[in-house]
Amino acid sequence: MLRYGSFVGNEELKNGDRKIIEVLNPYDHNKIGEILSATKEEVSLAVENAHEVFQNTMKTMPAHARSLILRKAAVLLEERQEQFAQLLVKEAGKPIVEARGEVGRAIQVLQFASEGAKNLNGEQIVLDNAIGGESQLGLAKRVPIGVIAAITPFNFPLNLVLHKVAPAIAAGNTIVLKPAEKTPFSSVALYELLKEAGLPSGALNIVNGAGVDLVETLVTHPLVKKVTFTGSGAVGWKIQEMAKGKKVTLELGSNAPNIIFEDANIDNAVNAILMGGYTFAGQACVSAQRIYVHHSIYDTFLEKIIDRVSQLKIGNPMEESTQLGPMITEDAAIRAEQWINEAVQDGAIVRTGGKRNGSILEPTIIEKVTREMKVVCAEVFAPIIAVMPFTNEEEVIELANDSQYGLQAGVFTNDINRALKIADRLEMGGVWINEVSVKRYDHIPYGGVKQSGMGKEGIHYSIQEMTDIKFIGIKILP
Repeated sequence: MLRYGSFVGNEELKNGDRKIIEVLNPYDHNKIGEILSATKEEVSLAVENAHEVFQNTMKTMPAHARSLILRKAAVLLEERQEQFAQLLVKEAGKPIVEARGEVGRAIQVLQFASEGAKNLNGEQIVLDNAIGGESQLGLAKRVPIGVIAAITPFNFPLNLVLHKVAPAIAAGNTIVLKPAEKTPFSSVALYELLKEAGLPSGALNIVNGAGVDLVETLVTHPLVKKVTFTGSGAVGWKIQEMAKGKKVTLELGSNAPNIIFEDANIDNAVNAILMGGYTFAGQACVSAQRIYVHHSIYDTFLEKIIDRVSQLKIGNPMEESTQLGPMITEDAAIRAEQWINEAVQDGAIVRTGGKRNGSILEPTIIEKVTREMKVVCAEVFAPIIAVMPFTNEEEVIELANDSQYGLQAGVFTNDINRALKIADRLEMGGVWINEVSVKRYDHIPYGGVKQSGMGKEGIHYSIQEMTDIKFIGIKILP
């Protein structure tokens, strides 16, 4: 059984009387391990240690050295890909094929960050554009900011952690990580891997425990210069309020719209929505949730997607053939089931799925919904798609934008002029054309508008948000 405390400097903190949090396999609910919660004093200690390491080591570490650490980490992770994938299955309930995909992406994140460490470019500023600026030279350079507090979710417990840790290292910062208490072990394994790759002790510290016990102490600490959080809006905006005076990046919720026009390739759209709606049981913030289909192809699309969804293999996520496994907890599955039942009571029709067995919710398609139903207006975070017809562009743009969220969307059409016009009018951080909303590559700018968050991730963009610009002016003497 796995059993870990927190990690500060080169020490694991686990002695004494501590709150114990059990970590359960979401599929069979067997205990796979436990974490020994950090105290508030230890959170402060983690920040102070990270600050000391920043000042004495990371701040002055050359770019080639930071790049090499990240490159070695990528090689090590590639060598242990199956070991990490199986750990993701056990702690997150992610189907093994998807788990391998997450590890593959994590390797790329480390590679992108390794390259990014050597591309922290500044610029020369022409000062004689201003009167009096003759014989002077201006330089703007990017510099690390210090300790970064990273708070991460359960749904991509390796890749989303690396989206915060890897660019922080690339930029020359240090990190105090608070991973999700439901999926802490992949973070511990990553900590050990980065240590083996040569990351100095204290450059990454981990505080394990429940967010309600630790987060406020972490994000309000005066030595923390930036907070980066991925999770629910309710928590994220509270963190933003607590972190006054600090840089903040929030990656929050969504109820992603996907629009399928009459000239779209229907089979391509069906394949994309099948992947986008049910990957990791719909537990991704950009999962396809609201599916708007032109009325002229609505019946055809619905028939095809029902046929494909009803054939998805449900079961043990460790089996190679499994396409849909459990939700993270039975409570999460019960909540999603309740939302389905509420919609049905208000007139919606379940076309396939809708039943629950423990933490497994069948992949569900629901129609005859209204925009006020939770399965439409809220973030469902479950294997549920709501399919709705529309008649024209103006109508569907209004429907898609009628949301508190604005993270990503998908638009399916063979008319590039229409696609670009729609993309400009959708109130989203990102829009995919002929691809589903859930698609994400790890080097693209990623972040939402409205209640979906603030700031951008994607390695290059994260590095920029984790650095400051320092101006240096030079007077050239005769």
